[in-house]
Amino acid sequence: MTIKDGCVHVLSLATSDLFFLLAWLLWWQAGHEDHAGPDPPRKVSAALKQGQITPTELCQKCLSLIKKTKFLNAYITVSEEVALKQAEESEKRYKNGQSLGDLDGIPVAVKDNFSTSGIETTCASNMLKGYIPPYNATVVQKLLDQGALLMGKTNLDEFAMGSGSTDGVFGPVKNPWSYSKQYREKRKQNPHSKNEDSDWLITGGSSGGSAAAVSAFTCYAALGSDTGGSTRNPAAHCGLVGFKPSYGLVSRHGLIPLVNSMDVPGILTRCVDDAAIVLGALAGPDPKDSTTVHDPINKPFMLPSLADVSKLCIGIPKEYLVPELSSEVQSLWSKAADLFESEGAKVLEVSLPHTSYSIVCYHVLCTSEVASNMARFDGLQYGHRCDIDVSTEAMYAATRREGFNDVVRGRILSGNFFLLKENYENYFVKAQKVRRLIANDFVNAFNSGVDVLLTPTTLSEAVPYLEFIKEDNRTRSAQDDIFTQAVNMAGLPAVSIPVALSNQGLPIGLQFIGRAFCDQQLLTVAKWFEKQVQFPGIQLQELTDDCSAVLENEKLASVSLKQ
Repeated sequence: MTIKDGCVHVLSLATSDLFFLLAWLLWWQAGHEDHAGPDPPRKVSAALKQGQITPTELCQKCLSLIKKTKFLNAYITVSEEVALKQAEESEKRYKNGQSLGDLDGIPVAVKDNFSTSGIETTCASNMLKGYIPPYNATVVQKLLDQGALLMGKTNLDEFAMGSGSTDGVFGPVKNPWSYSKQYREKRKQNPHSKNEDSDWLITGGSSGGSAAAVSAFTCYAALGSDTGGSTRNPAAHCGLVGFKPSYGLVSRHGLIPLVNSMDVPGILTRCVDDAAIVLGALAGPDPKDSTTVHDPINKPFMLPSLADVSKLCIGIPKEYLVPELSSEVQSLWSKAADLFESEGAKVLEVSLPHTSYSIVCYHVLCTSEVASNMARFDGLQYGHRCDIDVSTEAMYAATRREGFNDVVRGRILSGNFFLLKENYENYFVKAQKVRRLIANDFVNAFNSGVDVLLTPTTLSEAVPYLEFIKEDNRTRSAQDDIFTQAVNMAGLPAVSIPVALSNQGLPIGLQFIGRAFCDQQLLTVAKWFEKQVQFPGIQLQELTDDCSAVLENEKLASVSLKQ
């Protein structure tokens, strides 16, 4: 199979690196501390089918860790009873030899802007506190149909508007790497380091709760959403794989919309193969979402192990070398390009000439669609409703004032300004034209022979919360989305891969961007790169008092990342 085979389709795997519990036990008993992998995952999958381990045991372990890591604030709602019932049903299927597939019995988490039947869905906003949807989002239903265990709903910026997971009504999310052995040891070497308890790190956003949930081993995969980088950004800050599929490949039905023309369900996992497995379960047409692909996707597909990259052409966008980019990220970006070149790949500098306009263009289009989408929250049909009954207009105004935070209200005001009759042509229409130019930049780059683009994901490593909040949400989002939002405007697939630890012992990620609907090709290249860089798993001995439980799951993570 060549790298270009199956370019228009996505994949599913017959065996899963999610199933590695027994393999870890053998590996741990052997005393291995390096990054080499354990027994093949096929043996672990067989162990599940043979009843040597059970979905209930996996579920209980994750529930225990959710409780012990509650201070991370990763979850808004923990669906313990639902998860245990699902685990019980999964166990019965395994005993009867009727497993539903690779995800059967696997604990997952879902960002709290996806509708979940019978489970509160808040978008981390007062506006939707207490709202319980009567249906599941399509992606949630597809996970449940595969036998996945829903551990709970994860925290986020209010209505997914932010890049730090700091602006939700339930409070900010703490990055598990704040408590990692790698980061703590580096801080001890710094005589000027501040109080450890107050100097914790942000997760990135807006899918920070999902990223923290996977990073802290409370689940094996999580759904995020990605409108301008909201899956890839926290993945980079939390040492995870964060995948944004091509627009239209995965259904948006049930994802409470932020920007309809850019929103995509995202996937957060510990390795590329795991992301591919989840994508294989989610991808495909949905009659409830007219923007999804119409042709059925044949399954199963396989993600090939790429042995030779000599036929690849890797593009390096010169406009992404910005002054704000940290020297460490720039160095790793350069080394990654050198790695491909040393293995025979062609590395080519390319130009995306309209990059400098992309942030402004994104802001105009994003806020305009936000203003339109937020109009539905009026206090009449669902969600928060104020007590004022003087008039309908007064009720509308008070409800929205009480229900939305300053960030959401600010974006609504901006969007309504751009959509005013006298401004529409000068702002919204012009931004749509610039969006087309930005999309054409990518088309031209790929038409020049480039297979995949390689860029930074973020400007730097994760920063402390107290430093992050010195700047307002809009400024931070503009900075943090600089490498990610253009992909959403172009509808392309992109994935952030953890590369190495910074001098502070924190993860740094790089981003791969592929052609539209060439998700399989993109993930195949990412898998090869992941294998080469051998990113070290997070060490969380100090995360809870029960060090043994954390150590156990820390080894699970490192095994999953290494093939």
